[in-house]
Amino acid sequence: MSAPQLKFERRLKWLTVAVGLPGSLTSIVLIWSGEHDANLRWVVTLLVLTAWAIAAASLVHRVVFPLQTLANLLGGLREGDYSTRARGAVRDDALGEVLIEANALSETLREQRLGALEATALLRTVMEELDAAVFAFDDQQRLRLANRSAEHLLRRHPEGLLGRTASELGLGDCFSGTPSQTLSLVFPGAAGRFGVRRSSFRQAGLPHHLLVLSDLSRALREEERQAWQRLVRVLGHELNNSLTPIKSLAGSLETLVARDPLPEDWREDTRRGLEVISTRAESLTRFLEAYAQLTRLPPPRLQPVDLAPLLRRVVALEQRVRIVLREGEAVRLQADSDQLEQLLINLLRNAAEAILELGAASGGGDPIEVSWARRDAEVEIVVRDAGQGLANPSNLFVPFFTTKPKGSGIGLPLCRQIAEAHGGRLVLENRQDRPGCIARAILPVP
Repeated sequence: MSAPQLKFERRLKWLTVAVGLPGSLTSIVLIWSGEHDANLRWVVTLLVLTAWAIAAASLVHRVVFPLQTLANLLGGLREGDYSTRARGAVRDDALGEVLIEANALSETLREQRLGALEATALLRTVMEELDAAVFAFDDQQRLRLANRSAEHLLRRHPEGLLGRTASELGLGDCFSGTPSQTLSLVFPGAAGRFGVRRSSFRQAGLPHHLLVLSDLSRALREEERQAWQRLVRVLGHELNNSLTPIKSLAGSLETLVARDPLPEDWREDTRRGLEVISTRAESLTRFLEAYAQLTRLPPPRLQPVDLAPLLRRVVALEQRVRIVLREGEAVRLQADSDQLEQLLINLLRNAAEAILELGAASGGGDPIEVSWARRDAEVEIVVRDAGQGLANPSNLFVPFFTTKPKGSGIGLPLCRQIAEAHGGRLVLENRQDRPGCIARAILPVP
């Protein structure tokens, strides 16, 4: 069995006593071996022993006291008190360097603690202002954190939420399936379709789950309302343009045939009136056919399509203006070739009409440039013209909105619908180097 270890202070005391022992004993032996008065011997012996004890005690204190100070400082740091500082921290001194580093550690921890508190306060403020309901569950699926929107969704106070399981709160379905999904859910505070996002994180070494619920029904209803408003506005405008003159002419013709006797030119007036009515009716029919075309676009039938030959065919169809095809690398898409051709034909037609509006005849003026480039898993098809550019970009994709006298207003909405059906997107913007427009059809590449 090993002997018990002495405490540091006791070992230090014995060490200081041992260090002073040779000198003290030598002094005492010398004073007692000489021919000195007995009183003097005792006085000198007492002084030597006193000096020895005082020196040993002073040395122990000068070593132990800074260590006790350092221990108190570290204890305060462990308890979260970062305001304590050690005195006697000076440079070019071994103990002073230790105290300087301890003070620097305390200051660093104080700043980090302050930053963590500020970050936590900011996070709580942001969470409280989020419209989405945010829940944090532990590894047992017991609720540990919920923001204000979560409380409103479940119609419960925080003390009635924390500690309950996901099943008890009606959130059990959110933990099954994929981490990102859309579910139809019913809660005391709301019901409808919710976007569910689930992720994991660790706290105190234990796994936790973060659940975010976004009410999609309200956003969808607002988008639907705005879509109906735009559609009704455009439909009403087009119908009024056709029905107003038809109603006016019908009233005029009724008044004309009701006259007795009929005027000599009544036949000619009637013929012209009926011709106008027929023209406006045909225009209204074309408008309705265009509307039907936009709403009946079938899902694309995806097949391998080589982009270069398809673009060459489309470019060859437009003969009114000059078109320059700048070929890139060979790209094969999974696409519906008929729909993709229709998209590109519409973009080229818009670019050609923009050139012709400026009076540029075929073969004159700057040509339309068509190019493509592959970027990672996408290919970007670019149609660049030198027309007047986009006057009202915000209404580009509003169905039936057009600035052309004979335009239907479905070309660009149809193009975007085709691009999005293929998993891509359509972007139109004005040129920066000169007047004109750039259309970018961005499509995925397998």
